[in-house]
Amino acid sequence: MGWVLVTGAAGFIGWKTCEFLLREGRRVLGVDNLNDYYDPGLKAWRRDQLLRHSGFRFFELDIENYGALRLLFETFPVEAVINLAARAGVRASIEDPWVYYRTNVEGTLNLLELMRRYGVRKMVLASTSSVYAGSPLPYREDLPVNRPLSPYAASKKAAEVLAYSYHHLYGLDISVVRYFTVYGPAGRPDMSYFRFIKWIDEGHTVVVYGDGTQARDFTYVDDIARGTILALRPLGYEIINLGGGRNPVSINTLIEKIEKILGKKARVEYREFHRADMKVTWAEIEKAKKLLSWEPKVDLDEGLARTVEWYLENRHWLKEISV
Repeated sequence: MGWVLVTGAAGFIGWKTCEFLLREGRRVLGVDNLNDYYDPGLKAWRRDQLLRHSGFRFFELDIENYGALRLLFETFPVEAVINLAARAGVRASIEDPWVYYRTNVEGTLNLLELMRRYGVRKMVLASTSSVYAGSPLPYREDLPVNRPLSPYAASKKAAEVLAYSYHHLYGLDISVVRYFTVYGPAGRPDMSYFRFIKWIDEGHTVVVYGDGTQARDFTYVDDIARGTILALRPLGYEIINLGGGRNPVSINTLIEKIEKILGKKARVEYREFHRADMKVTWAEIEKAKKLLSWEPKVDLDEGLARTVEWYLENRHWLKEISV
C-alpha cells in the first residue's frame, strides 16, 4: 500500500483530513512548514495529535522547496496527493501578495510536476469560495469566476487553472474542492468564530468589520475532511463545492449563538467593511451529492457547541494564542 501525501498537514483542515485517513488505515506523509502566519503552537498541537498514529510520518518542509519535495517522491511510493498547504486569508494577501503566489501557485506547480515525473495520478486540490466574488447566489461550480477581489482568491484560481493544464497535457486526475467558511475545534485563530469565542469568554470587545449582516455558509471541519477524502476517487478533472448548502448565517447571528453557548454577553464594536471581503457566501452542493455521495452532517448549532467545548477544555493554553 502506498502513501497519501498531505501537504499542510498541521493546518486546520489538513490535521483533520490526516486523522480521518489514518482511522481508515491509510499511510500518511504529512508535510508542513509550520510558518508563523498564526501561532505555531496551535500547529504543533495538531501535529502532535497525528504523531500518535503509527501510520503517520511528518516532514517539516515547504512546498515551495522543489528539491525537498522531490526527495519525498523518490523515497516513498506516493499514491495520491492532497494539497492543503496554502497561504489563506483575504486581508493578509493584500499586505504580502508575493508569499501567496509562491505557496499557492508555485507550490502547486512543484507538486504537479513531481506527480508527472513520478507517475502519481491523483491530486485533491483545496480551493476556496472566495473565487466566486460577484457571482449570483447560490454559487455553482459552472459559474465563470474571473474577477477575484484579493490576491488570495487570484492565487487559488491560478492553482485551479494550472491543475487543469496538467490534467489536459498529462492525464492527471484532479479534484478541485472549493471550501466554504470552515470552522470547528482547533481552527485558525484568525477566523471570526475563533476570535469571537475567545473575546467573549475573556470579556474583550468583539470587533466586527461591517455591520454584521454579512453572511457565510459555515461548514464543519469533519464534514470538509470527509468530502476531501471522498474526492480521492477517480473523476478526471472536476471542481466541487464543499459547503453547508443551507441558508447563509449572518455574523450577528453567529455572535448570538456563541453568546448563548458560553452564557456570556458580547460587547461588539463595528468597524468599516473591508473592500476585499465578500458580503455573502452560499454553496450549491448538488454536484458533491452526485459525484461524491457527500453532504454535510453537522449543523451550525452542534458544530459550535463542539467547538466551544474544545475551547473550554484547552483554555489553559489557548489563552496564550494570539488572535
